[in-house]
Amino acid sequence: MTSASGSEPRFIGIDLSGPILRAAIVNNNGQIEERREVKTEADQLLSQVAQVVSELRGVNANVEAVGIAVPGLVNRTTDRVIASRDFPSTVREDLHSEFTKAMGVRVEIENDANAAAYGEYKVGAGRGSRDMFYVTIGEGIGGAIILDGKLWTGASGFAGEFGHITIDTEGLECDCGNTGCLETVASGPNIVRRANERLYRDGTSSLSKLAINKNFTADDVAHEAKNGDDFSMMMIERTGKYIGTGVASVLNLLNIERVVLGGGVMDAGELILNPIIQEARRRAFQPCFEATQILAAMLRADAASIGVAMLARDAEA
Repeated sequence: MTSASGSEPRFIGIDLSGPILRAAIVNNNGQIEERREVKTEADQLLSQVAQVVSELRGVNANVEAVGIAVPGLVNRTTDRVIASRDFPSTVREDLHSEFTKAMGVRVEIENDANAAAYGEYKVGAGRGSRDMFYVTIGEGIGGAIILDGKLWTGASGFAGEFGHITIDTEGLECDCGNTGCLETVASGPNIVRRANERLYRDGTSSLSKLAINKNFTADDVAHEAKNGDDFSMMMIERTGKYIGTGVASVLNLLNIERVVLGGGVMDAGELILNPIIQEARRRAFQPCFEATQILAAMLRADAASIGVAMLARDAEA
């Protein structure tokens, strides 16, 4: 990417939701002008982020604010990360203030799913809609609600936890303490778990390429499904049905205009999108289903960094 010149303000978006720290300079139109990617080091997170921001500000001195997307429950009112599997409590406690001190510019923090949703809403698959529900399917499953162009985060800032809709009351225990959450069957690790269980008990599944690769990931399942592997296609289709069941509940509850589906699992494309749509059609109240567009996300891995930069742009200073 080439840097931009001119006096218009720029915004830096940083996505801390995976093993790779993704950072980008984003202009007023949501376009990435420069990016950095480094492997995340949890014990060096503050210095890593500060270094990346310093590098990007060296490329363009017009940076007005920095947005940081973090995995976990974020209360924007208090600028606190309340819960996160990725950060210890000692890091969470003063994350916002420490980032602000280290960078010397205004810093906004937001949940990664909310950030990605905002990116898709502003410049991706949600553009042109008024109300949108966003789903991200990867290591975990997140969700976000946008009503009348604004993130609706609920009374405590935690609305949209789509991955913890109950799908099976007698299912597996979830990390959240509930039983049978959508995340226990449709997140990346649980797609792998289900595939391994099926490979173990079904001899015909040994014909799948996944049986050769003992350490496969959900991305591998999606890849093999796109390559025509029957077993992988079945696993992706069943995952789509689980997600579609959850989406149907959202349609009935919100009568939302658009549903946008992102995250690594959606790399399977139509193979997972079609079962999601079909199951949502089968289970949702028909007028609600017919009023909704269900689409794959457009921004892929850039969604959260673009979105949190846009949130930093639109936040009150």
